[in-house]
Amino acid sequence: MRLFTILLTFFITFTIFAEELPDIKEITKKVDELFRSNSSYTMAEMRIETPDWKRALSMKIWTKGLDDTFVTILSPAKDKGISTLKKGAEMWNYFPKIDKTMKIPPSMMMSGWMGSDFTNDDMVKENSFQNDYESKFITGENKNSYYIELKPKTQTISIWGKIVVEIDKESYIPIKQEYYDEHDKKIRVFLFKEIKELGGKKIPTVIEIVPLTKEGYKTVFKYVEAKFDIELDESTFSLRNLQKKR
Repeated sequence: MRLFTILLTFFITFTIFAEELPDIKEITKKVDELFRSNSSYTMAEMRIETPDWKRALSMKIWTKGLDDTFVTILSPAKDKGISTLKKGAEMWNYFPKIDKTMKIPPSMMMSGWMGSDFTNDDMVKENSFQNDYESKFITGENKNSYYIELKPKTQTISIWGKIVVEIDKESYIPIKQEYYDEHDKKIRVFLFKEIKELGGKKIPTVIEIVPLTKEGYKTVFKYVEAKFDIELDESTFSLRNLQKKR
């Protein structure tokens, strides 16, 4: 009888817990769109730190949905005007000093953008958590957080074996993302900090990337200004605009 009571209590507890879990697709959709919405314009700063040198960049970024992104660097002077365009599944970089546009092949999407720990994919959001990954809730240490494990639906879309996302239960804002290789080794961590309201939306204004395979390396990305769901001319996301002198 006692065993039955224990099993019944466990079953009821498990059922209640399962019923309280939100729609996992809704959460991954919110994470996908957190910094983008239907459209966005942001000003941002990036600080790259290594054991040997430090570097800072400032930039403007325009996005439309998850498909189109345009980034142009404002400073330092030697990098001013270097721009990145992602249109659909294609991506280009433009270098004004040599007046040359280079198309980025899919094999380079996981390469570091401008020498940072952000990959090309991170900068232009090539892959979608909602559409390109299988997701499930897993247990975690913080009772105020949801933990979601994401595994790529196909090996061709990502080099990551899995991604584990910790998300605040109340706001659905990410707290941490952990990236693992195919051997289940943790490779890097994203930390989301300093939640503030920008452009009428609460977002983490600082993202810190720590690669665990390179001691003393870190990249910090900071949003300075943001506007969401704004009207953008279609020409913003064009090769003509990419190659425009700035």
